[in-house]
Amino acid sequence: MPLAIGLNSGSSFDGIDATLVEIELGGDGHPTRPRFLAGTTRDWPASVASQVLKAFANELTIFELTRLHYVAGAVYADAAKQLLDQERLTSTEVDVIGVDGQTIYQEPPERERYSEVPDDDIVARWLNGPYPCGLQIGEPAIIAAHCDIPVVWNFRPSDHALGGNAAPLMQYLDFVAFRDLGRTLTLNIGGIANIQLASPDRSEMMAFDTGPGNVMIDHAMGRLYGKPYDPDGKTAAAGAVDVHLLQELQTHPFFDRKPPRSAWRLDFGASYADAVIDQHAHLKAEDIVATFTRFTAWSIALAITRFIPRVEEITVVIASGGGVRNSTLLAMTREELPPHMRLASSGEYGIPPQYKEAVKFATLAFAARRLLANNIPAAGGASRFAVLGKTVYPPSYARESGGVAPLSA
Repeated sequence: MPLAIGLNSGSSFDGIDATLVEIELGGDGHPTRPRFLAGTTRDWPASVASQVLKAFANELTIFELTRLHYVAGAVYADAAKQLLDQERLTSTEVDVIGVDGQTIYQEPPERERYSEVPDDDIVARWLNGPYPCGLQIGEPAIIAAHCDIPVVWNFRPSDHALGGNAAPLMQYLDFVAFRDLGRTLTLNIGGIANIQLASPDRSEMMAFDTGPGNVMIDHAMGRLYGKPYDPDGKTAAAGAVDVHLLQELQTHPFFDRKPPRSAWRLDFGASYADAVIDQHAHLKAEDIVATFTRFTAWSIALAITRFIPRVEEITVVIASGGGVRNSTLLAMTREELPPHMRLASSGEYGIPPQYKEAVKFATLAFAARRLLANNIPAAGGASRFAVLGKTVYPPSYARESGGVAPLSA
């Protein structure tokens, strides 16, 4: 059975997860549910992380960003190689590595303006909007050369080209992993939180961002406590939710957008969180963290009850992502959800919650290598199915001419 590696560093920017999965094609021509075999996490080197954070804030020159693109590729390559060495695997035993790259910028579509663009004016779709765009860094050629394995990366542009959000990207894995369960709702709590309505009928699937996940909580912990996150939600548990601040947060214009919708750091990132903290400096630090945590839980439940059709039929929400490790956030989310819904972990279905996003990229890459449609137009808004991801081949695949064996060193 083919092996695939997935690499992920998401909007939380809390390290690179590397996973090894076993996956094959099922009888219906679609991949089977990936079988998780191993995973590891490596921190971004401090000198590189500081540059990425500057890129988030648009504080790098184009020359510096270009160099960072290659440096990030080398960090991803080391993470993949670390997993290969840990599992004592050779390059010939792995079918593909999937990695999207570190998202630096993401601009969602303005769908209400699509009709303003003439069908034959492709340039106008992006020159002044309204089509989506984004930038990921992490040069894949370095990964392919270092690991000697084909790499599929940068999955979003092919969906953008067809008018799709390409964020979130979890819906294809959820189709693959849960189509045998009927209509199923999944929740991923990364830096940004998103939900997916999975179904064996891809035409009824949905996927969209609910709002902040860990991003505001993590920022508050960094600024107020000098910590990267709130371990197990203990700080939030020690605080009290400030009703007035919560009501203010709930007026964010993001919540006026309808699915499919995407959020990014420009919506709920450092500048927004800092402004909120500055305006409410009279509050205790733990109360701010508690309120940010309740805000995430509220926004998740709001999205589910407002937008999921036949929501009364959904009895379980399968959760994953770093937020699953925050027991206070999970408890608040359970309180906000309709009482008939159970909040479960993806681990109950064989996919460890902390590694699900990396498993996602392994699955997307496996499908792309076989030219399978790995987007869900009904969920992301693309005009048709497509193969997401760009393939980079390692040096050992180079041939002198058609039909000739690979060149030796």
